[in-house]
Amino acid sequence: MFSLAAKFLGAKVHSFDYDSKSVMCAKYLKEKYFWNDDNWKIEVGSVLDNSYLTPLGDYDIVYSWGVLHHTGDMWTALENIEKKVGNNGVLCIAIYNDQGKSSKVWWKVKKIYISLPNYLRWIVLTPCYIRLWGPSFVRDFISLKPFKTWRDYKDNRGMSPHRDLIDWVGGFPFEVAKAEDIFNFYKQKNYHLTSLKTCAGGIGCNEFVFQKSN
Repeated sequence: MFSLAAKFLGAKVHSFDYDSKSVMCAKYLKEKYFWNDDNWKIEVGSVLDNSYLTPLGDYDIVYSWGVLHHTGDMWTALENIEKKVGNNGVLCIAIYNDQGKSSKVWWKVKKIYISLPNYLRWIVLTPCYIRLWGPSFVRDFISLKPFKTWRDYKDNRGMSPHRDLIDWVGGFPFEVAKAEDIFNFYKQKNYHLTSLKTCAGGIGCNEFVFQKSN
């Protein structure tokens, strides 16, 4: 979807993902909207594989939203994508916020969830539903607007809340970082922060836009 948005904005795009099904989805979108466009390449590739990354060259914009913390080696991934940004180029990333003890608990929950067979995963999913959606359900019923938050979430995000919950609970490997850690990491590599959107210390991603100096 991000690559498609970039194409609609007139960009020349090189898309890659480790997951072959994600690559198939991207190819479907290209076939539907830009089937005869040679300026959109889509491949299977890993951000941890320098033998794949090195021949790709440099780019004006490198974009990765909510992916690098699922690679199993986040800091290497953050290092590798930096090498793909050209002089004065822009790096856009979103990384899960480090909540301290809460993040460690979620790591354990996610690990248990993916370790279970499919028919037993409800054992983990049910308490996660109560934890993440219970307060909203209670507020909506008290205000006499049952499931309003659920419906609004689907309309605003364009994604089923149920699927999004599975995406969160099943997102493993799972790594996190404080906003200042990401800032300092790229500051040492001659980047300056041009935009930052945090999740206010809660669950979710901190979003960064960096620009590379000459």
